[in-house]
Amino acid sequence: MSGLRITYLILAVIGAVWPMWHFLTYLTTGGTFAGLFAEWTQGPAVTGMAIDLMIAGTTLAVWCIAETLVRRNWVALWALPALLIGVSFAFPLYLFLRTRPARG
Repeated sequence: MSGLRITYLILAVIGAVWPMWHFLTYLTTGGTFAGLFAEWTQGPAVTGMAIDLMIAGTTLAVWCIAETLVRRNWVALWALPALLIGVSFAFPLYLFLRTRPARG
């Protein structure tokens, strides 16, 4: 496996674990999903960041689908459900899956 693919994989793991640790900490200390949404819209800076991530996630989904249809790399579609965890997990995972060696 190339160094670049290992880097993508490491970033995907960090992108899954680190944000999820914060979400689970919030939820296990009495937070709710409704409260989480309220936190994401609490002020202009946080709302801007949340909207930025939603646009980035949507863009990643469109790119993933469009490129998968062209390249026929169906495994890369695993990045779509990964978006439920977050863009910081789904994007490096997609790049990891996309850069796998072609099979003859």
